[in-house]
Amino acid sequence: MKKPLRIFKIFLLLLMMTTTQDLIAQLKGAWHLKDGDTNHLLLIEHDFIFHTIYKDNEFINLHGGTFERTDKELVINMLVHNLNADAVGKKIHLPYTFLNDELTLMPGSKILKFKRVDDGNAPLAGVWRITSRMQPDGKVVPIHQTGTRVTYKILTGSKFQWLAIDPAVKLFNGTGGGSYTFKDGKYVETIEFFSRDNNRVGASLSFDGKLENGDWHHSGLSSKGEKIYEIWSQVK
Repeated sequence: MKKPLRIFKIFLLLLMMTTTQDLIAQLKGAWHLKDGDTNHLLLIEHDFIFHTIYKDNEFINLHGGTFERTDKELVINMLVHNLNADAVGKKIHLPYTFLNDELTLMPGSKILKFKRVDDGNAPLAGVWRITSRMQPDGKVVPIHQTGTRVTYKILTGSKFQWLAIDPAVKLFNGTGGGSYTFKDGKYVETIEFFSRDNNRVGASLSFDGKLENGDWHHSGLSSKGEKIYEIWSQVK
């Protein structure tokens, strides 16, 4: 009798995991809210969620992390909050409603109604980390991650964002993002916010790109004119 019971428990666990992932998948992609001259951009991929607030000429805030979804709440494990470092490492319970292509978040007494920009279905959609880079001698070598600092790049169907953070010490190093296209091996991104240098807003950068064995090969010239070749792998 114990074996069937054990199998039943495993089945229930798998069912719960599948249901949770299905709930998260319904929200994936990019969401946007315009409040006067302030933009709210919400990027959701896999179980990551990041909320960026910016104006046309000013970066304001980035916060978010990994999350779980229930019928009434998004439970967010905060990995970054550049205006409130004490929030990092804590779980935030965020009430929400979701209907068709409108996602409403209710932090405190606020009501934020986001409209869907895209549904996250695209070849490059996902959360990426750089795993290899070309050295000055032309050799592409693996990057061995040391310490707790991480750099993520999130891409939905039309939006991108990179962020450099160190959750272990509650450190925010920088972020930037905007819109991108990927067609016929050309990856082009247009910057809409940049925490370190607002003068970069409006600039477009073009790179060669390809997917090979699930990895994203990214090459071209950096904003400083330096030759780059990087390999990015999806965060699982």
